[in-house]
Amino acid sequence: MNNSILVIMAGGKSSRMQKDKALLPFKGYNSLAEYQYERFKPLFSKVYISAKENKFDFSVDIIYDNYEESSPLVSLVSIFETLNVHQVVILTVDAPFIDKELFNTLLNRANPKSSVVVAESSNGLEPLCAIYRKDILPIAKEMLKENRHRLQTLLDRVNTQKLFFKDEKCFMNLNYPSDYALANSLSSNI
Repeated sequence: MNNSILVIMAGGKSSRMQKDKALLPFKGYNSLAEYQYERFKPLFSKVYISAKENKFDFSVDIIYDNYEESSPLVSLVSIFETLNVHQVVILTVDAPFIDKELFNTLLNRANPKSSVVVAESSNGLEPLCAIYRKDILPIAKEMLKENRHRLQTLLDRVNTQKLFFKDEKCFMNLNYPSDYALANSLSSNI
């Protein structure tokens, strides 16, 4: 993983949580964003956070969205417009149980001809736990012009490799206050 770049997506609206998820305290860190950043920083050559603004109280390189709309697609386009890289590993800020073994599997089993290598669980595809390659950029920009922001649509339009993972609890997203409470109780048992 040391040659790979990780981008943590932390620019969502968090409307269901009613607070900015990225800024919620977690496992002794001031925020989920800092927790994700600190635990993956030693494993990747570079870790960035994708966001609309610098709202963080720790030192981190931010990739700002280049468009007014808020969506993971906007973030992906902005990432590839900002960084001169062939591929990036993407992680959503609100999935604190995804671990390095999962990323090792994605990176080691990635087909070099795939545009996207995405994790899949019994709950379906996990488009914010994936490897994206720069060749998605023309289609992603076209989708932005058409105001079509669903990542599933992008995955359907490009060469996507799906890798199935049995452990669906690692994909737990913190969307609601009850999810956050559960994640805090689970993390204290780890």
